[in-house]
Amino acid sequence: MRLFIGYFLFIALVSCNSEKSIQPRNFSKIEIETLLQDSLLNVRAIEINEGRVVVATSNGAIYQNVGFKSEFDIGRYWEITEDSLMTNNFRALAFQGDYTYTLSIGNPAKLFQDGSLKYYENHPKVFYDSMDFWNDEEGIAIGDPTDDCMSIIITRDRGETWTKLTCDDLPKTKDGEAAFAASDTNIAIVGNHTWVATGGKTSRVLYSPDKGHTWKIFNTPIVQGKETTGIYSIDFYDEKNGFAIGGDYTKPNDTLNNKIRTNDGGKTWQVVANGKGPGYRSCVQYVPNSNGKELVAIGFKGIDYSNDAGDSWRHLNDEGFYTIRFLNDSVAYAAGKGSVSKLTFRE
Repeated sequence: MRLFIGYFLFIALVSCNSEKSIQPRNFSKIEIETLLQDSLLNVRAIEINEGRVVVATSNGAIYQNVGFKSEFDIGRYWEITEDSLMTNNFRALAFQGDYTYTLSIGNPAKLFQDGSLKYYENHPKVFYDSMDFWNDEEGIAIGDPTDDCMSIIITRDRGETWTKLTCDDLPKTKDGEAAFAASDTNIAIVGNHTWVATGGKTSRVLYSPDKGHTWKIFNTPIVQGKETTGIYSIDFYDEKNGFAIGGDYTKPNDTLNNKIRTNDGGKTWQVVANGKGPGYRSCVQYVPNSNGKELVAIGFKGIDYSNDAGDSWRHLNDEGFYTIRFLNDSVAYAAGKGSVSKLTFRE
């Protein structure tokens, strides 16, 4: 009997500890350390990988912070030497393996592997918004339509060559459907699964289960109907649970229908925190190791946090940023107009 009772006490203790271990935290404050500051700085692309933070700017400069020091290295750590390629507005950035990839907006589109041009597209409607990689060999970038589908280019050879998918292989866009180059978070990847957020007069989610070989399209209930409305940022915690945020940047305080969530891999989406929480935000990211419960959303109106998968939100700070990436479950790096900063979240 003692062994029997002891066994049940042990099971109860383990169960309690397990439940406690998955309880979300409750961040109530944030420490902001400015690492790079310049009134001319404008950053919408930031990545963290292999012990360094890299940012790409609207004037074509690339800065890096190696070893998470208290400041960024000033100046480019690689140079574009050809005069005709030197003027760039970078809104998309990725680094995979030994290489850093940057992609410019506008016409012509230029994609660089370090300082070497790997893709060039000349078209009056060309405008690329975001880039990401599935693995060291395969990557994807997405942009506004130049025909009757979203622009999607893919590499399968470590970024050496990029191929644009034809509209025969993609869902057709609707009138006024495009994407926003607001935070380099139009693409979410989990394993082989890929989600691409569109915005504008129509705001939907393209989905590929097989690294861009086949595609489906899912409708969303987010606010849409104008060129400035729709999804600005999307993130997935796992294959099922995802979150998207946006709104209308010309009406940043509007909180109706600008936050949506899915728990079935993007097939269906539900509006959450309607009429409350943050208004327009340009970037949303899941906090790592949070069981899909903790989210941080940022924009030029400040930083907001949820610990219940987006049902409710706490405004943590008024300082404005455009984009954010997490180093771990309490430290992130954010960038925007005039600065790049380290953010430390505290309970």
